[in-house]
Amino acid sequence: MRLVPISDADRSWGSLKGQWRKAAEAIEEDFSTFALGPFAALDLQMQQGGKAGLFGLYDGTVPHAFCQVNKLLMAKFEGPVLRARFMTVSPLYDFGGKDLAGYGQLLIELFSGIVWLSRNTMSASHVLFHLRSPADAQFLAPLQSVGPDSPFVRFAIKGAWVECDLRLPDVE
Repeated sequence: MRLVPISDADRSWGSLKGQWRKAAEAIEEDFSTFALGPFAALDLQMQQGGKAGLFGLYDGTVPHAFCQVNKLLMAKFEGPVLRARFMTVSPLYDFGGKDLAGYGQLLIELFSGIVWLSRNTMSASHVLFHLRSPADAQFLAPLQSVGPDSPFVRFAIKGAWVECDLRLPDVE
């Protein structure tokens, strides 16, 4: 899976909503009630643009999740922070069409994509990743063991927030 930007301009936002509508209907769920919260709020943001963007986790052309990502300065951190929040997963995960292991793998892949963004496109040495629930922390908890081969200098889970500081690459 790969993390890609989603926008109204390239129609990827409309495509995602269309695919998720079909996915919800396939498992006999009402997409309009599923979409009430996140889509109603994000539709306006997608039309207006702004400092934050949406990124989706795709397997080929199939979106599995998305979240809002922004880069900002926060008093608590030295240097820029990449913050990912408002995570929304496909109806297949939300309504139990995928098992718990599949959901855990999805969270790991989405988090990995955010770390990749912080290393490349949106360079930041700190990442804040908001989980959907503190219960989701179990899937990322093994990363708290920071060792010499870890990409993290610090990795902490505080409620539904994952906070990590990335190890700077060695300069030869």
